[in-house]
Amino acid sequence: MGERKDDHVAIALAHERDRRGSRSELDDVELVHHALDGIDPSRVTLGVDVAGLAWPSPVYVNGMTGGTARTGDVNRTLAIAAREADLPIASGSVSIALDDPSRAPFFRVLRDEHPDGFVLANVGADRSADDARRAVELLDADALQVHLNAAQELVMPEGSTRFDTWAPSIAAICDAVDVPVIVKEVGAGLSGRTVARLRDLGVDVADVGGTGGTDFVRVENDRRAARDYAYLGGWGLSTPACLLDAADAGLPLLASGGIRHPLDVVRALSLGARAVGVASRFLAVAVEGGEQALVDEMRRWRHHVSAILGLVGAASPADAVHADVLVRGRLRELAELRGIDVTTLARRRAVDGGSA
Repeated sequence: MGERKDDHVAIALAHERDRRGSRSELDDVELVHHALDGIDPSRVTLGVDVAGLAWPSPVYVNGMTGGTARTGDVNRTLAIAAREADLPIASGSVSIALDDPSRAPFFRVLRDEHPDGFVLANVGADRSADDARRAVELLDADALQVHLNAAQELVMPEGSTRFDTWAPSIAAICDAVDVPVIVKEVGAGLSGRTVARLRDLGVDVADVGGTGGTDFVRVENDRRAARDYAYLGGWGLSTPACLLDAADAGLPLLASGGIRHPLDVVRALSLGARAVGVASRFLAVAVEGGEQALVDEMRRWRHHVSAILGLVGAASPADAVHADVLVRGRLRELAELRGIDVTTLARRRAVDGGSA
């Protein structure tokens, strides 16, 4: 499994380079410019509430990797930068460390280097409630991510496809741990129907984890000798599609999957995300530029998010849901087919009492 973790990093970085400059369904989300609505960005406060817990930033470092010496070094760089930029950080799946305790330090480094920060542990939905408790203990975690990755497991040469066991496992994990449980997809998205089911299972927060970022179907297919699942690349719902589809599903939403720059962060916030996770972009900077380059990048994201929120007149990330938004293209088509009225998003200011 350790070799697989290193393969994931190498392949994900290659895919990140391929995606640079490419279009995304997030580009179908257009914030309407009102020239007199802006506020001084210095007035913007970036703190957010997630499941009753205070996060210092609406940007967080989403789970990526761990379990080998190489990925442990990557985690150290990510954690140091997150500490210096004051961002929450999530681990990659700690399953490998639960099965082989000698690998635990490659994950524990996240807490060691970010001792006072918000740290999330991560396990798969097929793990036991006891494993979930051990994962939280390993990182002294403030919350637990449980990841769903059916499409990835299907294509993974050594994958497990007992998908029908996942719902009862999630319910048991929610009952067993004493920290908030966040269920996330790893790149195929969470539909509104799925988020509603997660709510009923006792989950606290859903991270939609949509398409547009690292495509783990492609990653796993590249590890197959025959590479015979190439046609499944891109499977799933995009991040903005998930936010629209799950808006009324009854859980706080986080957004991740294909977040390329700070404008994408504000776009996701405007569609109702409480906070926005970044993975492959930060991973690329960590590997290609090192620790100080990543600190500078994370600080730049914080500054730019504040600037864009000020531009649209939002004094906080939560206020972004009052910005007027135009939904265009394929994303609008999906919304129409799913019975979602996106025209109301274009005139929020009028509804809220401002001018249209």
